[in-house]
Amino acid sequence: MTQAPATPKAARRRHDREIVALAVPAFGALVAEPLFLMADSAIVGHLGTSQLAGLAVASALLTTAVSVFVFLAYATTAAVARRVGAGDLRAAIQQGMDGIWLALILGAAVIAVVLPTAPTLIDLFGASDTAAPYAVTYLRISALGIPAMLVVLAATGVLRGLQNTKTPLYVAVAGFIANGALNAGLVYGADLGIAGSAWGTVIAQIGMAVIYLVVVVRGARRHGASLRPDAAGIRACAQAGAPLLVRTLSLRAILMIATAVAARLGDADVAAHQIILSLWSLLAFALDAIAIAGQAIIGRYLGADDAQGARDVCRRMVQWGIASGVVLGVLVILTRPLFVPLFTSDPVVQDAALPALVVVALSQPICGIVFVLDGVLMGAGDGPYLAWAMLITLAVFTPVALLVPVLGGGLTALWGAMTLMMAVRMATLWMRYRSGRWAITGATR
Repeated sequence: MTQAPATPKAARRRHDREIVALAVPAFGALVAEPLFLMADSAIVGHLGTSQLAGLAVASALLTTAVSVFVFLAYATTAAVARRVGAGDLRAAIQQGMDGIWLALILGAAVIAVVLPTAPTLIDLFGASDTAAPYAVTYLRISALGIPAMLVVLAATGVLRGLQNTKTPLYVAVAGFIANGALNAGLVYGADLGIAGSAWGTVIAQIGMAVIYLVVVVRGARRHGASLRPDAAGIRACAQAGAPLLVRTLSLRAILMIATAVAARLGDADVAAHQIILSLWSLLAFALDAIAIAGQAIIGRYLGADDAQGARDVCRRMVQWGIASGVVLGVLVILTRPLFVPLFTSDPVVQDAALPALVVVALSQPICGIVFVLDGVLMGAGDGPYLAWAMLITLAVFTPVALLVPVLGGGLTALWGAMTLMMAVRMATLWMRYRSGRWAITGATR
């Protein structure tokens, strides 16, 4: 007897359960990353405005140094999930091991570049004479934790692809607690200032990487995957991630341009920008929890040759993204008078931040659509399209942002340009989603 097809309502409930089962733990793990920076900002901010301005510039560079390699997580999630859908767990974990070896190689290369060039990199951002020394100190120390963070990215991708978002949540929570305790102890207890904040974060990052390695190595041994570096596999991982690298470099260029523009508006504006960017990152990662679920679920459906299931769950995730964006926007409006004083007591910085946060709040429904569709296309392995779409977005945003100091409007105008950037991303991603050309099935794309 043939089983009756599921009703639309039953299918929505099934998709909701799938999304929630992966998105809720992913949310906790994702928000831990901006919470690292928020904790650093809160602790360093009470040292003084110059220290906070220095942290703003250095953290933008560090986040870029790590985030340009986010394909270690995203591409690995999609590739592993496809193989899980096809029923080949050994090949799935082997893919992840290749990604971890690539992470270690890239991390060593980044350190070799950042340490000797730190003062030059800080100068390029236009940091003031008072903020620059703090920025250089923080950048040089924190760069030592980059290999660990890249290993965390790759190992997280393995576990997400295996439909496991709970372990990354546990590790992220432990890392956040350790980071906060170490930062407070080293900055104030040991009186190390901004250097203590950097060392605390590095120690926490190394601890997280060690835990991830233990989990992944155990899985590799259980399923017979090799632990040795494989040149061909590492090279294949790098090639698969190249389009996402272009996509991420373009996005990081946008964020760096925004920080550079804010720095030229003055120390108060760049300090306020750092506070807003910390919140924006937190909101983005919260919305990206649905996208992370999308990467894992979409990859699994496509690997199992179920294109219709992939399209159905994508539609449902878009609805989730819009609703979540509305809720987050309302929360920002209601809590912004309480949020800003947590990071600074300087009234000039507070006056710069409060109106810009209104713009951030109004943009959240757009952000909800963008992050969900970005995750869906990553899960489908549609990296080349994502690369081109982000290059278009960068081309639109750059002249608008650079005009802010000329035309006026201050930090609020700058975040208006950021909202325009998200609207362009939404338009390009929506066109691809509607075309259906991303839904290619099979264990590999």
